[in-house]
Amino acid sequence: MTAAVLEGRDLARFYEVKRGVFKPHATVRALNGVSFSLQSGRTLAVVGESGCGKSTLARLVTMIEDPSAGELLIDGKPARRGDRSLRSQVQIVFQNPYGSLNPRQKVGSILEEPLKINTDLDSAARRKQAEEMMARVGLRPEHYDRYPHMFSGGQRQRIAIARALMLRPKVLVLDEPVSALDLSIQAQVLNLLMDLQKEMNLAYMFISHGLSVVHHIADEIMVMYLGRPVETGTAAEVFGNPKHPYTAALLSATPIADPDREKNRIRLQGELPSPLKPPSGCHFNPRCWKAQDHCRKVSPELSGEGTHQYACHFPLEGNEV
Repeated sequence: MTAAVLEGRDLARFYEVKRGVFKPHATVRALNGVSFSLQSGRTLAVVGESGCGKSTLARLVTMIEDPSAGELLIDGKPARRGDRSLRSQVQIVFQNPYGSLNPRQKVGSILEEPLKINTDLDSAARRKQAEEMMARVGLRPEHYDRYPHMFSGGQRQRIAIARALMLRPKVLVLDEPVSALDLSIQAQVLNLLMDLQKEMNLAYMFISHGLSVVHHIADEIMVMYLGRPVETGTAAEVFGNPKHPYTAALLSATPIADPDREKNRIRLQGELPSPLKPPSGCHFNPRCWKAQDHCRKVSPELSGEGTHQYACHFPLEGNEV
């Protein structure tokens, strides 16, 4: 097996929260013990509801923040926030293409800016690389001198992808990159991302609320709940044989383009618990239809066979989904 270009070992990120003048500070465990390994040319999808720790993980991977505990490795080297030599190896594409681009800069200036800051290239060389990257993402030469407001949402996301690739990174963090786009445009952008991955041998960390978007792009999937992974495995394992009840609930909410296929929707009870005061034992137990007394007392660890791991005392059998 090839060496991992990106690896997380028991990553954790805690935040101190003020609760008032006379109350002690509380600790939010936004991320609590996340491990993963990602090879070049592969896609790891990180899936879960809002508040599960996906965006916190993205901030650690892109070295915007340092972990409170654990270790992040890029090309086998420990990565910290101040390490400029590794920062260019990991770039991010944000969710909102309307807010992630400077409206006062032309497309050419947006694409050249990473080169201007991080390289010694002259203006002619920067322009040449920017135009080459525009062609790779499906933009025309005349787009170089236009402003972001002159483009559609799909075109703006292509600009954002091109900007992220200007420094030739090894890892791209995709934070809900198509959720703000129409369905037809989503497919175009996902196809573009898969083509670029093959062409440039990129590793993707694809962050998403639901499993429907990652079905065809992900090689491995990590399902998270309240800062912890609850199920990990290959896409075939997670989609074909989900073991954790939370994963099954997410899958049941995935749209299927087949009106004749029977679909049993699993409706979870209650809301996501507060990360300030997570439930004892298994954090998912207040919403789980399989929960028993043991689940309320003992927190399950990830276990399983091979690459398919799940944190559940009473995992699902095939006929339960």
